[in-house]
Amino acid sequence: MFDLKVINSVLAEMEEERGIPRERMIDAMEQALATAYKKEFGKRGQIITCKFDLNTGTTNFNQIKIVVDESMLKPEPEFDEEGNPIEEEEEGTEIEEEKKVRFDDEKHIMINTARMIKKDVQLHEELVFPLEPKDDFGRIAAQTAKQVIMQKIREAEKESALAEFGQKAGDIIIGHVQRFERGNLYVDLGRVTAIMPYEEQIPGERFKPGERVRAILLAVEETPRGIFLKLSRSHPDFLISLFTIEAPELQTGAVEVKAVAREAGARTKIAVYAHDEHIDPVGSLVGQRGVRVSTVMSELGGEKIDIIEWSPEPAEFIEDALSPAQVMNIRIESEPNSETNERGHAVAEVANDQQSLAIGRGGQNVRLAAKLTGWKIDIVSANTGEELAEASATGIVDIEAPLDSEIGADDDVLENENATTTKPDLEEVLTEEETTGDRDMVQDTEEEDEIDTPEEAEKQLA
Repeated sequence: MFDLKVINSVLAEMEEERGIPRERMIDAMEQALATAYKKEFGKRGQIITCKFDLNTGTTNFNQIKIVVDESMLKPEPEFDEEGNPIEEEEEGTEIEEEKKVRFDDEKHIMINTARMIKKDVQLHEELVFPLEPKDDFGRIAAQTAKQVIMQKIREAEKESALAEFGQKAGDIIIGHVQRFERGNLYVDLGRVTAIMPYEEQIPGERFKPGERVRAILLAVEETPRGIFLKLSRSHPDFLISLFTIEAPELQTGAVEVKAVAREAGARTKIAVYAHDEHIDPVGSLVGQRGVRVSTVMSELGGEKIDIIEWSPEPAEFIEDALSPAQVMNIRIESEPNSETNERGHAVAEVANDQQSLAIGRGGQNVRLAAKLTGWKIDIVSANTGEELAEASATGIVDIEAPLDSEIGADDDVLENENATTTKPDLEEVLTEEETTGDRDMVQDTEEEDEIDTPEEAEKQLA
């Protein structure tokens, strides 16, 4: 009936490609054959099992009966004159009645009868009765067996995927882009397909089908449709995992990442701390000639990364968080209150030429500094004393800079240049003699412009 060569090759293929053990597949086959036997030759209520011998290809079918006694059975229902069952209500026996079963001759056997077959039989024990072997199943029974096998294969694949990826949550995995649908990116991981939602993607990144992609596995969930794997490239943990791959100090725990503030695709600030005073935490992440941070930046599409050293002193930490801007002074207005869940408030005083650099384009620098430290930060000009920007850990920035400061200017351009754009008066720049000479030159030019006709030109020459 069975081609053992084909069965063995299928079992080996399922075990290698889909990760389904051979024992699980044989168990699925036995359940499918038992279901087909019951569908074709069995009776209602029967418990039928099958034992498949992979060496000989033979099948043995058995019927299971459970040993019961009178105390385990529900009483036969009584009917009234109209044929409706009469319900007897007894207090305190509902739980006991739920445990009792209705006697079925196809699945139950009384203990007195069972002891004639086996002397030392016990209650709830299962007695096995062999059935006549059959191999000519009908079309409906074969279709039922196929459905059972497919269902068991899906369950085995789900368990195999959970066993493989359940322990990889939080790790970086590599897959290939399958398709892009409704903003979601579907990534093929071999046995299963993972999803990267739109909000977990880096803005501006585009992938082609079949392209290799790296992402962090955020969550592994079991759903009725299968295993749901959620990927992310915009999560801060993805950046930390990339640095962990590049920096051995992070792997060993000598250097620890204390805080991360990230705006995916634009800029990131990361605060690190070394448990060993002989290790430079910033240098560990930057690497020799910046090779480590350059590798991470290239993976993130050129995202700018600011690496600072974490400090337990709030003033020092806030000053470093505002880098690359140079802060003149940090003034603590109020300390954080854990009882009322209020953040601390600090005021950073910067020079005029560091205003735009401290605030950043669109307030990005001070906003990320506030997220990184968890403090509310105000930027104040050192000369004028006017408040330039206000940032809190929520990411809201209110810009109140003077009109002559270029808040939206590029940080790289403004790093060594003054942000003031107001032009000085001519008299303040030129000396008195140069001013007088220029004015005479302008006057002569105006007189020459007054000669309009040839007659007036001849008169002027005479």
